[in-house]
Amino acid sequence: MATKIRLQRHGRKGYAFYYIVIADERAPRDGRFTEKIGTFNPNTNPATVDLKFDRALYWVNTGAQPTDTVRNILSNEGVYLMKHLQGGVKKGAFDEATCQAKFDAWKADKQNGIAKLTQKLAAEKKAAEAARLDAEKKVNEEIAKKVADKKAAEAAAKAGAEAAANAEASEEAATPAEA
Repeated sequence: MATKIRLQRHGRKGYAFYYIVIADERAPRDGRFTEKIGTFNPNTNPATVDLKFDRALYWVNTGAQPTDTVRNILSNEGVYLMKHLQGGVKKGAFDEATCQAKFDAWKADKQNGIAKLTQKLAAEKKAAEAARLDAEKKVNEEIAKKVADKKAAEAAAKAGAEAAANAEASEEAATPAEA
């Protein structure tokens, strides 16, 4: 039986969520599978991968062929690096402790990179929110200025009308006094 490591689609329309599964290569995409070794959620930024590392490494060493996307996921999670390092241990290039130390150093560097990316995305989001808030404040100030100008014009018109009425009243009061 030729096995594949592939993605099995779940989730609703427009919001895909995948299981990483071991399946017979003849099985359909969402059909029967041998084992579920993880999940992949491309909807988050960066994409979230939850992987049973030991089982993935076992299946890669057994000869299961991953699809292109799954190969990238496994590579990013370090499965292929660990396979390579274990090959070095088998050949006697270094011991198991050195292998684990190299892998841990790589994993720590990878985690730092992800943390920096997350901080960068959060800072960009905060800056975009601040820019939106400033733009909204400017729009609100312009609207408030227009409203204040309109009220001032109405007040001036009302004052002009009252002044005209007062002038007419004083003119009428002055006219009968002369008569």
